[in-house]
Amino acid sequence: MQTILLLVIATSSFIAFKTFLPKKALEQKEVASENVVIDSLLLKAIDDEKNNELVDEKDSLIKKIITFTPNKDNGVKYVSEYFDDYKGYQHIVPFYEKLQMLETTKNGNIRIAYFGDSMNDGDMIVQDVRKLFQEQFAGQGVGFVNITSESAASRATVSHEFSNNWKTQTYLKTKKPIREFGVNGHVFFANDTVHPTWVKFRANNYKFATQLNNPTLYYGSSSNKNAMISYVIGKDTIYKKLNTDKKLNTLKLADNVKNLKVNFINAKDIPFYGFNFDDGKGVHIDNFSNRGNSGLPIATFDLSLMNEFNKVMDYDLIILHYGTNVLNYGSYDYSWYEKRMTKVVNHVKKCFPNATVLVVSTADKSTKYDLEMKTDSAVLPLVVAQKKYAVKSEAAFVNLYELMGGNGSMVEWVESQPAKANKDYTHFNYTGSKEVAQLIFNQINEGFLTFKKMNTKFILPKRKKDSVIIKKDSTND
Repeated sequence: MQTILLLVIATSSFIAFKTFLPKKALEQKEVASENVVIDSLLLKAIDDEKNNELVDEKDSLIKKIITFTPNKDNGVKYVSEYFDDYKGYQHIVPFYEKLQMLETTKNGNIRIAYFGDSMNDGDMIVQDVRKLFQEQFAGQGVGFVNITSESAASRATVSHEFSNNWKTQTYLKTKKPIREFGVNGHVFFANDTVHPTWVKFRANNYKFATQLNNPTLYYGSSSNKNAMISYVIGKDTIYKKLNTDKKLNTLKLADNVKNLKVNFINAKDIPFYGFNFDDGKGVHIDNFSNRGNSGLPIATFDLSLMNEFNKVMDYDLIILHYGTNVLNYGSYDYSWYEKRMTKVVNHVKKCFPNATVLVVSTADKSTKYDLEMKTDSAVLPLVVAQKKYAVKSEAAFVNLYELMGGNGSMVEWVESQPAKANKDYTHFNYTGSKEVAQLIFNQINEGFLTFKKMNTKFILPKRKKDSVIIKKDSTND
């Protein structure tokens, strides 16, 4: 009896004491994923802006009606939008224009760079966006793959192994790299002259990626003129010298293969970036995800090297999908992030002058308040900031938070049967990632369908010897 009385008193005391605690005091700390890092630029930005006030909901941009200027080439003009419903399809009209040409002629190719964080780890979300595009517009191959990857073991679209003696530098951790970062935010060096340095890929049975299409190595300039690579095709061992004269060099190794192991010989001091796999037709999407990335490190891209990548990759659309690593830093004011990401988007446009930009907002994220999981109070202010920098930098915008259901939706995704998100109430599982990809694709396609109705000036090009040359407008910046 005495034990029961003590238990009742203790419980009553706890309930009374709990009312004086902050709502998050009883929150269960999220278990950090292995190897997750936060980029140094984000930490510096937070430190610089830690005394800012709350988001001003009276901001003139929020109340403003956003109008668009007709596209100079085809006269297409989307209807004006209120800030709350902003999608900004007008700003990706050049992408839609080329997409329509591809759909109509079945010739040419389109390339998309998808930059993200742990949401896209292991090709999640991106692999399904890629598949949806390739189902509708054709295309084979997984696109650009790093020399090494922290998520290689979890990637389903291609098997990827590598020796453990690669020296890696990433724009999340290194302020002054030995050489410029590649388009993937990494640079790799095979400086071990004692042990073999190698990388190995194998195509899986993933749809539209059943072969390693036209494997091509990307690497930088160097005074090293003795470097070579070796690899086996069938029963033949092939040796190829690495020409290191250009700022960005490419070397095609074969046509289509199922397996490929590349050995790097005397390759010291050469900056390597990765391999590309695609068939050169239809749509190809490169996944440039980095765990812990806020998006801010993209501002460190070397303009001249990115222009060289753009000459080869010829990007039509850049997708920026960030936010997970920006939440929960003690303030609901994300004006500092808005300002810096506006600069990032503008820098991206200089790096890839033929490309348009699409911003994908943070998803919903749940935190424990008074013993109940609810939408984190920082999510909506961050979404508003992301929409602001999309508007200011003239980028299209996907409000993923709203598309997945808005307030409380992450709890629903975690508790649904089958579950669509993990118990960290932050990251999607494979089921959820597939649905998110469909939501993103649907919005892009919605704008495309509207574009085709408005593009009355579209003329099917005349065929010349059964081929069509699709010229790219380089002035749509």
